[in-house]
Amino acid sequence: MSTKSPLAICLTLSVVFLFSFGVYAEELKPVQLPTPQMEGGRPLMEVLKDRHSSRDFSSENLSSQQISNLLWAAWGINRPESGKRTAPSARGYYEIEVYVALADGLYLYDAKANRLEPISGKDLRGATGLQPFVKEAPINLVYVANYSRMGSYSPQQKDFYSACNTGFIAENVYLYCASAGLATVVRGFVDKPALAKEMRLGPDQKIILAQSVGYPKK
Repeated sequence: MSTKSPLAICLTLSVVFLFSFGVYAEELKPVQLPTPQMEGGRPLMEVLKDRHSSRDFSSENLSSQQISNLLWAAWGINRPESGKRTAPSARGYYEIEVYVALADGLYLYDAKANRLEPISGKDLRGATGLQPFVKEAPINLVYVANYSRMGSYSPQQKDFYSACNTGFIAENVYLYCASAGLATVVRGFVDKPALAKEMRLGPDQKIILAQSVGYPKK
């Protein structure tokens, strides 16, 4: 039985609450990425020759510059005057949202600001797939279609076009990884209802695919 006074207990709980809130708030700060490097890289035909899937990842983290380059290659804005992207999107709806699961939390990629917007302070890498290697990869991308942006498309059209657009983005990631010496694999083996709950997705948001990225395991 505790011998602390009610006041002491209240003060202790207040300190714990404020400390926990401070840590949580710190984890949820946006991450401004450095300007992506749009020059250099390997010749396209060499990259296509080396493009492949890999399920063996080192735990080594990518630098913020590499993450910026990766996300720009995947789904960044390559024509600032029009806001158009590195991957096509039917009717310019840009319904695909790229979520980034890192060890320190889950973020949403904001292409216009080149920034990671915080979603959750939890490490959700292991929740992004059912294979054991996903929790080892330093980055897991989750591609989510926001159907509320797709106008008057029928449900079948929304499914079709969002799947196509996700494929374009995922292939951009493959090509960047082949050029940068990184490993990657796109994945559909995901417990989507459980992951959607962890990601706090709305009813109009649908998980399409996930993709692991990292250095190859030596």
